[in-house]
Amino acid sequence: MLSNDIVSYLQKLRPAPDEDIEEMEQYAYRHRIPIMDPVSVEVLLFILKLIRPRRILEIGTAIGYSAIRMAKALPDARIVTIEKDRERYERARFYIEKTNTKRQIEAVLGDALAVEAGVAAAAPFDVLFIDAAKGQYERFFTLYEPFVAADGLIISDNVLFKGLVAAEAPADNRRLWNIARKIRRYNEWLMSRSGYDTVIIPVGDGLAISKKRGEEQ
Repeated sequence: MLSNDIVSYLQKLRPAPDEDIEEMEQYAYRHRIPIMDPVSVEVLLFILKLIRPRRILEIGTAIGYSAIRMAKALPDARIVTIEKDRERYERARFYIEKTNTKRQIEAVLGDALAVEAGVAAAAPFDVLFIDAAKGQYERFFTLYEPFVAADGLIISDNVLFKGLVAAEAPADNRRLWNIARKIRRYNEWLMSRSGYDTVIIPVGDGLAISKKRGEEQ
């Protein structure tokens, strides 16, 4: 993971966000709502601009920050995003309307482990982005990977989880330590998947990029 000094340096270099994005970042900070950190989201958007996905599925909308950032960066993309918390879902809808990205983004209210049937109609997706309950990552991956197109990407955020995945001794906070252990198992499981090529990028809280191999491979 990057040092705090490096992170601060990179944040200063990034292009200034527009008013709506800055408002969302400040709202998330005030209300302690986890959203992608500025450096990680720039890396994500750069990768997406390279591959130009037409359909993206996001698990974990929160207030719509990453979905809106993706929509603004990829005006031809369509994004389905799932959120189970009603208050966050309603806030996301507010920002989607405010940023004029409603044409691109379909927000779904519900538990991602229970709404897959309703999402199937929009498949296949070129990208699956997982950024929800950390202890459920493997279940999300397994449930939704059939919806990912051949040669598609599955991107998982927070896979270094505050650096705790590499800790030798248990953290003082038992809840965080339990989540870290689950994420560590998930990372090991990801790297062993024969149908995917995976790399973990130590930026922000860690991004795992898994490329689905075509059937001919």
